[in-house]
Amino acid sequence: MKYLITESQLDKAVFIYLNNQDFIQIEKNDKIYFVNSEDDEYGQIRYDKDDGWCYIYYELIDEISSFFSLGESDSKEVIGRWVENTHQMKVTYTVEMRIFNPLTLRIPTK
Repeated sequence: MKYLITESQLDKAVFIYLNNQDFIQIEKNDKIYFVNSEDDEYGQIRYDKDDGWCYIYYELIDEISSFFSLGESDSKEVIGRWVENTHQMKVTYTVEMRIFNPLTLRIPTK
């Protein structure tokens, strides 16, 4: 059986899923890092307040893609909308971060 759902209904479901992840938000140098615990060295998501770019760790994108049967591009976009909704700030671009460039998601120590 197939169901048709609207984009807003899908957003609601993914937003609930992401809200239940209980991300801790750490703000450093005009950036917001979404981490699983305060001891994490890397964030799952980084939002840059100055340019609105949203960097997302690929495993989170894969998790959303798999759980909600979405393509990677759609998963990136809905995560970006969740960040917008969470902070009431505009996401101008979403970037998938693969393992070869983890420094972008590294949380500064100072």
